Amino acid sequence: MNGGTERPFWATLSPYLGPQVPDLARFYEQAGYAGVMVGQNWGPPWITLAAAAAVTDRVELLPGVAIAGTRSPFETAMAALDLDRLSGGRAILGLGTSSRWINSSSFGVEIDHPLEHLVEVVAAVRHVVSGAHTGLEPFEGRFWSADFAGFAPLPPPVRADLPIWLGALRSRLTRIAGEVADGLLGHPLWGVDWYLDRVESDVRAGLGQAGRSRDDFHLAAYLTCAPDPDRSVALADARASLAAYFAIAQYQGFYDARGVGDLARRVRALVDDGDVDAAARLVPNDVAAAFVVVGEPDEVRAEVERVWAVADSVLLSPPAWGVPRRRMAAYGAALVGLGPRPDPDGGATPSG
Repeated sequence: MNGGTERPFWATLSPYLGPQVPDLARFYEQAGYAGVMVGQNWGPPWITLAAAAAVTDRVELLPGVAIAGTRSPFETAMAALDLDRLSGGRAILGLGTSSRWINSSSFGVEIDHPLEHLVEVVAAVRHVVSGAHTGLEPFEGRFWSADFAGFAPLPPPVRADLPIWLGALRSRLTRIAGEVADGLLGHPLWGVDWYLDRVESDVRAGLGQAGRSRDDFHLAAYLTCAPDPDRSVALADARASLAAYFAIAQYQGFYDARGVGDLARRVRALVDDGDVDAAARLVPNDVAAAFVVVGEPDEVRAEVERVWAVADSVLLSPPAWGVPRRRMAAYGAALVGLGPRPDPDGGATPSG
């Protein structure tokens, strides 16, 4: 965990920003961010990350996360190696399962055992990354196999042990990350108390199962934040975003674990009926504040500070759904103000 004074922050980039991506990548580097993260929405994250790599020198580059089931592990490994070469060794491979609905409805992929599949993808990617420059032995897995009969060795990589982080929601995958990965990118639904009360213990349980040390593992806390001088506005946006998340039926086990399972079902029914405004109103303010960091900027800053007790880096993001574009822009500007402050050497320093 982060025991020093440096506070490494991540920023997010979106492919939908188009020509703004290089300028934003430069801005985040100059502002002292430790890295930039690009999620996989409908397209792969590599293109946006490559655009950021080409105009920066220091920031790390993280797909947060690449969906493990939408491409072969070989292609994933090759993309990660390419990004690491292009950036001079700044790539981190973030992998996750996404949801069954997204995998099926958008990508046409059915994965019956997504966690076991993800573990195998991690092993297969490591097999390819570590051996692509010397020659690849066959890989025989439950979900994917390749004999590499036509593969010619590549030039040496920047790193043959490129780090892999997993994205997680429930405890089981959090523990799996501790067992098989180099780090964990938290979920924007977790909230500060969940990191302190549950995530850290799950990570340590996984590390213990594998006989590994916490010092060899990176926990990146992903927090949804709504900083606004008017707390009622922040809470309204938090409720709207949380109602959209409650509509995801596959997350029900997580909501049950958080003690809001019945509420999530009632909210989901309203969303399914098309009454999204009523769904948002049904979410109590205290529940919204348990999932989203809300309040005046100084309040949000103080709440974020608590997560550094367990986090090695932090990503701050505004509420994802149901927020007008103008407020999204205001939240984005406020969150930059809560992030790192550049020191004369260009590194990240505490934000106060």
